[in-house]
Amino acid sequence: MPLVIVPIRPSAFILPPYYRMPLSRRELLTRFLGAPIATAAVGCGLGTPRLPPAGEFVGASASLGHRLRGGSLPVFNADAAETVDVVIVGGGVSGLSAARQLARSGVNFVLLELEPEPGGTSASGESALVKYPWGAHYVPVPLPDNYDLISLFDEMGILEGRGDDRSPVVAEQFLCRDPQERLFVDGQWREALFPWAIADDSDIAQFQAFQREIDTLVSWRDNEGRRAFTIPVANCSTSPEILQLDQQTMADWLRSKELTSPLLHWYVDYSCRDDYGLTVEQTSAWAGLFYFAARKSAPGADSQEFVTWPEGNGRLVSHLRSLCEDRIRTQHLVTEIATVNRDGQLVAEVVAVDVSGPSEVARSFRAKRVIFAAPPFLTPRLIRDYRESGPASVNELQFGSWLVANLHLKQRPAENGFPLSWDSVLYDSPSLGYVAATHQKLLDYGPTVLTYYYPLCDDDPRVARQRLLDLSWEQWADVVLTDLEQAHPEIRSLTSRLDIMRWGHAMVRPVPGLFSGQARQECSQPFGNVHFAHAALSGVALFEEAFFHGNRAAAEVLAALETPAETAV
Repeated sequence: MPLVIVPIRPSAFILPPYYRMPLSRRELLTRFLGAPIATAAVGCGLGTPRLPPAGEFVGASASLGHRLRGGSLPVFNADAAETVDVVIVGGGVSGLSAARQLARSGVNFVLLELEPEPGGTSASGESALVKYPWGAHYVPVPLPDNYDLISLFDEMGILEGRGDDRSPVVAEQFLCRDPQERLFVDGQWREALFPWAIADDSDIAQFQAFQREIDTLVSWRDNEGRRAFTIPVANCSTSPEILQLDQQTMADWLRSKELTSPLLHWYVDYSCRDDYGLTVEQTSAWAGLFYFAARKSAPGADSQEFVTWPEGNGRLVSHLRSLCEDRIRTQHLVTEIATVNRDGQLVAEVVAVDVSGPSEVARSFRAKRVIFAAPPFLTPRLIRDYRESGPASVNELQFGSWLVANLHLKQRPAENGFPLSWDSVLYDSPSLGYVAATHQKLLDYGPTVLTYYYPLCDDDPRVARQRLLDLSWEQWADVVLTDLEQAHPEIRSLTSRLDIMRWGHAMVRPVPGLFSGQARQECSQPFGNVHFAHAALSGVALFEEAFFHGNRAAAEVLAALETPAETAV
């Protein structure tokens, strides 16, 4: 029978008028930066603030994606379907990782991606000066037992060999160069991210006590010899002793250990916002402790060094893409996936709208298997019968919103204190600060590109998405520049261009209950001949997790096709 596209009703959720009313500049800055910053910014009464002469919203085709909620779509011809072995839906890291494995095994496949370029939240941009990230911008050096990721790094020429303990040795040019991190606190830049400059003896003692708690978790092993926390998440212990940490927030865990230092809470809160887009009061304690413990090789050791490039994880995307360039179809909006009976065989049929040309064209693909590498919240909208027969727990996977801005500076701002580093954080800010794209290129003077990150940490992710989308470019640009003016008073005069990416569904939110519940496992199971691959299935949005799930789903498909898979060595 032919596929039938059934429009899905728009969400009934409507924000209260409070969020849609026009905002004065003071109200805007108060809502997004806090009252003290807003008061300092508008108190001088200088009128309309200076904005860069150029800039726009870029990427993330939200308007196209939202057509899945309803509206007209082109009619397709089911008899003209393109036949392949596998269709991969989604060109983020999971989809590209699955494509790498299928290509290595000689499988005939096609990858469908909505955006003009693949990469998802690991996408990157480029100017005449330098490449820069639009999202994820580093990967910690993998621990010795992460064989698949080490194999990828070796394939890319990142490694120089192995250490005595089989740890990968990353070539120096791929490691984040010094100085790596600084914090603007008490009126000037200071080295490192903990606010040592304003810490008293009690703060320092509690920071040290926190590190001892982390070291205890790093040394912990269950009856099967598994670590409490490691990467990928699938290799973490499932001991009740560890999973019970998921029943409380990270803030509650800190209080349970009598770790009440405001500076320590700020430091942990920053870490949670940085990796998860959640505050310390929202993040599962399991996820909060994972952040600190999973990246340490042994008690007392520093966290693993960062592997990074000017374009961040866009370099990894470029490599993965190069392995299957001819199989990728960008600007294809997938509208339905169904299992149908064709000549006595069950096959998957995928319908997509090609929006790359002046007129939209509906296309259909027929495959033995599908790898669904798009966010899990899309499964009930795209996969026929999933809403009735798939796991209801898919609704437990919530996604947070982020704003990323790239500021093109014609000259570096004057420095006050510790010099410009790779990562610069503002203590009194809801943002995460910025990374300098030119840092890895040894360009320490002259023009640069700063990539600024702002997570929207509302308790209700729908409110966060609406707040993200409601502001104009001018409003968001003012928020970004006002925030950075705390440390760089001349930032407005130095910025020649400011582009903004709005990630409405940027990453999964690891709230309490996610790791001890069944949603991640249930949503990872194949649905008919559709297999699933996405970082959200780990509960934490890391490159390593997306890569893991892409490899896992590809292995499932290769087994179903009875095709041998190449293995890492």
